[in-house]
Amino acid sequence: MTDTNKALQAKEKEAVTSPAEQTVPGPTFTPYVDIFETEKALTVVADMPGVKPEDLNIDLRENVLSLVGDVAAPEGEGETDVYREYRTGRYLREFALGELIDQDKIDAELKDGVLRLTLPKVEKATPRKIAVKSA
Repeated sequence: MTDTNKALQAKEKEAVTSPAEQTVPGPTFTPYVDIFETEKALTVVADMPGVKPEDLNIDLRENVLSLVGDVAAPEGEGETDVYREYRTGRYLREFALGELIDQDKIDAELKDGVLRLTLPKVEKATPRKIAVKSA
């Protein structure tokens, strides 16, 4: 397993389908994600269409990063359903973070239904020569 794989691991989640397994009403979806890496950070891009910033909760506890976003019905005031393909519910995705992520510097941005998380890597001690002084 590479250092990147150790730094960020997707927890296997499937959509919760049994009402007995849910703690909130409605369907729960797993958002699709892409993960990119540079020397200094990992970037997680999650597809969360219909989620507004105020309906998005990003939580970090015990090295587990949780993304939870609620999608409300898109109809306007006074409109009623005639035909519906747009599904509402909750997005849920969790990642186990490793030692390589600087958890205090994680940054999140939601734009046009796409969540972009920047997970900076911790700065490793840079090698240096230590001068020896004579006493």
